[in-house]
Amino acid sequence: MHIIDLHCDTLYKAVTENIFLDSNQMEVSPYINKGIQCYAIWLPDEYSGEKAEQTFFKAANLLKSECKRIGVKFVGNSDNLRKTFSENKFSACFTVENSLALNNKIENVKNFADLGVRIMTLTWNGRNPVGDGAEVDNPTGITEFGKKVVTEMERYNIVVDVSHASDKLFYDVAEIARRPFIATHSNSRSVTSHKRNLTDEQFEIIKNNGGIVGLNFHNAFLSDEPDKASKYDLLKHTEKFLSLGGENTIAIGSDFDGCSLSDDINGSISMAEIYEMFLRYNYKESLIRKIFFENALKFFENFDKERIM
Repeated sequence: MHIIDLHCDTLYKAVTENIFLDSNQMEVSPYINKGIQCYAIWLPDEYSGEKAEQTFFKAANLLKSECKRIGVKFVGNSDNLRKTFSENKFSACFTVENSLALNNKIENVKNFADLGVRIMTLTWNGRNPVGDGAEVDNPTGITEFGKKVVTEMERYNIVVDVSHASDKLFYDVAEIARRPFIATHSNSRSVTSHKRNLTDEQFEIIKNNGGIVGLNFHNAFLSDEPDKASKYDLLKHTEKFLSLGGENTIAIGSDFDGCSLSDDINGSISMAEIYEMFLRYNYKESLIRKIFFENALKFFENFDKERIM
């Protein structure tokens, strides 16, 4: 089965717990599905900028060495994803969750791009030098440094990710962004009223700007009753996004190895069951393929073509 997963935290677990990337302790396995996995290095809000930066560089080295060890293709910032997707069983993209990793150094945007970073989530749940996360009370939005970061990310072909952004930060990014931006792992707030999810208007802004949104498997984002969440809640969020014209916008952003899953989702081994679930609910296979990989593949292909020189 083919899949592009826009977000998992497997790399963070590997770095901080000294676990191999292909360990059976991980929810993501490089041996099950064909496609591209975006491996995020998460930087907790309580880290200092210095520790966040050091953890980032440790993760960069580990991901590349692990890819070499297990025979996985590492997809660099300027590599052709469609070519990679067609030629390799499984490939790895490098992403960052929380721009705290920059350590207040604007030159690190280029350094991150040179190390292959494809996507950077601007915040986690708290406040950092770029702006406010979703859990910040009385958010003030993007900072002057944050505006420079967005500009540099677009310049160096790193995709801006607004998952975890406060509403204020989201709209600030929408106002200043010159290129499409995305939400790698966020669901519909109309379906589940968690502030980490997207409002209908936010989804439509991403859609109209040519971005994509990855369905998140975290139980609290799937259902207002997390203990009762199931893979079938994915259908509710998908239906809502489809009602907003999102056929070419919906993607997968599992959040594996970084979230609380429902009892009927067990990591990447469950993706085939989720695919079959969509089929049983009369989704055309052409639409399922868009959700599972084609929308993401087309997004990156278009994004790379529009690189700012």
